[in-house]
Amino acid sequence: MLGVPIYPGSQFIASYDAGRGQRYYIFGSTATFVDLVAFYRTVLKQRGELVYDVPATHEFDVGKYREETMAFPPGVTIKDFQSDVSQGLPNPKPGGQPARFPTVIQIVPVTER
Repeated sequence: MLGVPIYPGSQFIASYDAGRGQRYYIFGSTATFVDLVAFYRTVLKQRGELVYDVPATHEFDVGKYREETMAFPPGVTIKDFQSDVSQGLPNPKPGGQPARFPTVIQIVPVTER
C-alpha cells in the first residue's frame, strides 16, 4: 500500500497529513538503527544518505520530488531514538509492548501528481 516494504515486526504508530494531499506514516521498531538501514539498503537497492550523526538519521529517496505539488519528497527515513538521554520513543498505545521503540521509520509514499 505504501510502495515500500515495512521492516518485519515493525508496529504502525500513526499517520499524519503532510499537506498538499500527502500523508506520512510512522512505524516503531525494536531493531537497531544499523539493522534498519541495512534492510532498506538491500530492499531499495540504494545506499541512501546519513543526514544527521546525532540523533542518527538516514534517508532514502523513493520517488521524484515535485516542489510545486508536494510537501515532502517521497522517501523512507530511519531515526535512532535511543541515546544517553532517551530509551526510545514511548509507545503511544497504553500498555503496549514494547514500552519504547529505539528506532522509528517514517515513510512518505510516492504519489502520482
